[in-house]
Amino acid sequence: MARIFITGSSAGLGQLAAQVLAEQGHEVVLHARNNKRAKDAMRKVPAAEDVLVGDLVDGEETRQLASDAKAMERFDTVIHNAGVYRTSNREILAVNTLAPYMLTCLIQKPQRLIYLSSGMHKHGDPQLEKVASGEGVSYSDSKLQVVLLAKAVAQKWPDVYSNAVDPGWVPTNMGGPGAPGDLEKGVETQVWLAVSNDASAKVSGRYFYHKIEADAHPKADDIALQERFLDCCEQATGIRLPIEET
Repeated sequence: MARIFITGSSAGLGQLAAQVLAEQGHEVVLHARNNKRAKDAMRKVPAAEDVLVGDLVDGEETRQLASDAKAMERFDTVIHNAGVYRTSNREILAVNTLAPYMLTCLIQKPQRLIYLSSGMHKHGDPQLEKVASGEGVSYSDSKLQVVLLAKAVAQKWPDVYSNAVDPGWVPTNMGGPGAPGDLEKGVETQVWLAVSNDASAKVSGRYFYHKIEADAHPKADDIALQERFLDCCEQATGIRLPIEET
């Protein structure tokens, strides 16, 4: 069985993934942005091992969350599920882009990393100046940046399976009740990538939609852009992605 940490798992797709994985017998650690939501999360996923608290809008809380996660027994998988949509561009940058970057850098390296993106990433702007400046980005921009992160980590950490997932437009609090997607379909890919021993799941640097590799933004595989993205995140956070010397 695997130990899995899932950010943003007090509701929506993160909570559903936690429920499925816990029911399968895996050790799941939840994450919520405050203590009230943490209590709700444990109530809804009672089989979870624990819940960590940290508001990803706040860089210091994100650092503390990483420290708390690192202090636990090493995770086999981290699912970077947390995300925001209808909020300021600064908060979108903090939660959707910089938080997964910071947590990736600061938590002990797992065997598998899964980053939740969106089909809207294809409308994202590959210009990265607003990341480095902290000015803020659009939702579509942030989801392109998540794909860049997954692919950059795949390049830098060849011993880790690092992939991005489009769960589809599903009826969660973020997606809204009228979303046409299937919740079960929306969660199955990240669950599969988290624990499956299928050869098709043990890959890296890919972008998936409903367990099938899909085409990402044409700039997503640009190595120079990935490097620029990592540089911009380092400028914004003061944290460098650890690279083992060969």
